[in-house]
Amino acid sequence: MAEVIPFRATRPAPDKVASVVSRSYDQYGSKERKAVMAYNPFSFLHIIDPGFKFHKAVQGEQRFSMVRNRYLEFLEEGVLIREETPSYYLYRTQMEDYSTHGVFCATSTDDYRRDVIRKHEETLSFRETLFADYLQTVKFNAEPVLLTYPDQPELDVLFANIMEEKPEYFFTTTDRVTHQLWVISNPRHISAIRKRFKGVKTLYIADGHHRSASSDLLARRMQKGNMGSIAEGAYGSFMSYLIPESQLRIRSFSRLLSGIGDRHPDEILIGLDRFFRIHEKGTTPFEPSEKHQFSMYISGVFYELKLRKHAYRFSNPLDALDPQILYKTVLEPVFGVTDLRHDSRIHYLCAPMNALKIKKMVDKGVYDIGFAMTPVSVDELKAISDAGLKMPPKSTFIEPKLPSGLTIYDFQNPDL
Repeated sequence: MAEVIPFRATRPAPDKVASVVSRSYDQYGSKERKAVMAYNPFSFLHIIDPGFKFHKAVQGEQRFSMVRNRYLEFLEEGVLIREETPSYYLYRTQMEDYSTHGVFCATSTDDYRRDVIRKHEETLSFRETLFADYLQTVKFNAEPVLLTYPDQPELDVLFANIMEEKPEYFFTTTDRVTHQLWVISNPRHISAIRKRFKGVKTLYIADGHHRSASSDLLARRMQKGNMGSIAEGAYGSFMSYLIPESQLRIRSFSRLLSGIGDRHPDEILIGLDRFFRIHEKGTTPFEPSEKHQFSMYISGVFYELKLRKHAYRFSNPLDALDPQILYKTVLEPVFGVTDLRHDSRIHYLCAPMNALKIKKMVDKGVYDIGFAMTPVSVDELKAISDAGLKMPPKSTFIEPKLPSGLTIYDFQNPDL
């Protein structure tokens, strides 16, 4: 049973929210980020990149301390405000081709440890430690974990009714995304939401495996440091954004390879024949449309690869996952790729019309060969999580991508 907790968020003052909220730091190129920060003194990027103020890059513990200082400055200047009562935060985002809504809340590290909150990706210990160090110094978390849950009709009705009311925030950012946020502080609504989620047996991490793992690591540190009630309270939870499964959008990453040498396409096709029925598709970009079907582009020609049913056995949900099939039947045996995370020959691409993008990059000589596949489904993600298995790197590109600075979980002011 999932524990979904209201909290007192730190958030932008309503008259400044459109200026404060930013995309995630790594979604900006260097020039764009500097331009935004030069002309917008309220951007959340000033908190994340505190050295900009002094025209100097800062690293490590010095940067973490300066992030804390910038955060406090934003509070002192009224750019950020603190919620008076514990609340949920219903957030709707609308793009040209995609609209979704969900709720910001606090979720329990105990649920994370007990596998009520389930994972499907491996995490790197050095990244867990780095982010835990960061959180311990800055004492706030502005990057929520994206969790998904089975659709709940009662919650859908409640949220639909709340969204008929006037939102606290209603603004559009320069990337043409419209944002709306409702503060849910009504005790009756809070009780109904909390009760409904207690009936949800499992939450699934869609995006944010390192963020959740780091939050759990920090909670363990606080417990070992005899912080007792603090660890169980503020540090015993982390900020999450919960979205129903039906509103989650998953896109696929393509794989591009360089450094395959002077191997002739016919040699590669013969090597693939063991596992695939192969059909030449010509020069027109070919996008796969079903599971276990892949698009391959090499030397100006697209090929359809369809997995031979008798040649590859599915012993668990991971074996049936297309990114894993491509790895086990193509990348490893044919091209000798054994480390999908660190092999410098492999590049991952997620873009509209992947096949067309692959064609352009291979034709330019940037890469030698490219592969595309259909997206992983929510059911596949859940099956792998339920089995305690982990997907290969870059198996999913999951939306929505959440803005930074919209709601902030302050470890010193949660009032859970």
